[in-house]
Amino acid sequence: MDANNRKVSIITPLYNGSRFVAQTIESVIAQTYQDWEMIIINDGSNDNGPAICREYAAKDARIKVFDQPNGGSASARNNGIRRALGRYIALLDADDTWMPYFLESQLDFMRENEAVLVFGSHLRIDENGRECLRPFVVPEKVGYRDMLRTCYISCLTGLYDTKPFGKVFLHEEFRSLRDDYVYWLEIIKKCKVAYGNQRILGSYRILSSSISRDKKKVVIPQYRVYRHVEGFNVFVSLYYLICWAITGYKKYRK
Repeated sequence: MDANNRKVSIITPLYNGSRFVAQTIESVIAQTYQDWEMIIINDGSNDNGPAICREYAAKDARIKVFDQPNGGSASARNNGIRRALGRYIALLDADDTWMPYFLESQLDFMRENEAVLVFGSHLRIDENGRECLRPFVVPEKVGYRDMLRTCYISCLTGLYDTKPFGKVFLHEEFRSLRDDYVYWLEIIKKCKVAYGNQRILGSYRILSSSISRDKKKVVIPQYRVYRHVEGFNVFVSLYYLICWAITGYKKYRK
């Protein structure tokens, strides 16, 4: 990869996201840092979300839209990562948004800390764009064992520098549940520490239909992460699962 490459590749999986995807794209276009490409992977949508994205792509060559049969967010993100030309990889879901200074702030923060992986604080909004929970303020840095207890890195704020270790891909067997969590674990095992930017960098949208917020549906995939991906025994896996459940409860209290 070109040593002078400063491009950020923004990977956005799209599945029936017509309601919010325009806001997501607008937040990318509004960035003060302009050396980016946005790769939108239509994951078998049956609404007009892909058409909305193609309207933007027709006006801005940095926005690219690709189609694939429905395979889940992990498959869609991997499709985008394979196509990415940028040195830096960001994951941005089709219902979340960035502050205009997101990329500039995270790249500066990455340089200041000589970091491979950075993340940040964000607002939590409902379907109408109103704050529904307190802002999620991140710690200054986290290591692998911190991340086993809870996922401090929300997808919309993570930024990964591929230069030291190359591209990292998601585990597609997780489809759309905990795939991003495993991705951050894979990276942090390589770089040892991720640095948290405490500045509010974006808005994470909490939908009433969100599967990831339904802990009953997520608990089995979460256990599979500990038991089958990380290779812990049953007792260690259950220990971290309990830590995750307690921290998750606190995270979503108003």
